[in-house]
Amino acid sequence: MKAGIVDVESGELISKRLRLDTPEPSTPDAVAATVKELVDQLDAPGTIGLGFPAVVRRGWVSTANNIDPSWIGVNALDVFEPLLGREIRMINDADAAGLAEVRYGAAKGVSGKVLVLTFGTGIGSALLLDGQLVPNIEVGQLELEGIRPAERKYSARARRAEDLTWDQWGQRAREFITLAHDVFTPDLIIIGGGISKYWDEYSSHVTFGEVRTRRAALVNNAGIIGAAALAFSD
Repeated sequence: MKAGIVDVESGELISKRLRLDTPEPSTPDAVAATVKELVDQLDAPGTIGLGFPAVVRRGWVSTANNIDPSWIGVNALDVFEPLLGREIRMINDADAAGLAEVRYGAAKGVSGKVLVLTFGTGIGSALLLDGQLVPNIEVGQLELEGIRPAERKYSARARRAEDLTWDQWGQRAREFITLAHDVFTPDLIIIGGGISKYWDEYSSHVTFGEVRTRRAALVNNAGIIGAAALAFSD
């Protein structure tokens, strides 16, 4: 779990990026306590933008692919706001990264369809049409080669768990990106998440044919920056 203070005019972090381990189990009370610890360390007033690893509709959590199942059916705003004493604006974490990339990063000024894929614990995704977010697109839940959700085999966590070389993982990523491209036919695919720090290690595998890809300009800070931008949007 990561947090920081963001200048929403420039899209830059103006504090250190704080990081704490996600609690196990990641129940609502445990996660909220960790969020409070991060917020207390930052000691900044105002509305908080929160990127969350689930489908989120007006605060209600309806999936739990990479968090504890006890979150399903919970209004997360009712969990976080009383504890933090602040207004919370909440969004899927990959959607937050997509907002950041379209406002400040690799998708800025790009027309048409842009698909942001964040490779980490799972595979998050954000779909943008002419700069407008289509929320809660869960591409990592697709089936590929008999694996559903596909993120079990194609995520960054799978690379570490199976001790894959970058070439091996890059070939897997190519398969997944081909599927995502065939389903959504985007004009541009942006590769983000923790894996984006190592772009040069696998980029030759993920740019091919008609598939146009770019590395996330904001790398692994995109989620923090996008959540902050959401918090201060009209």
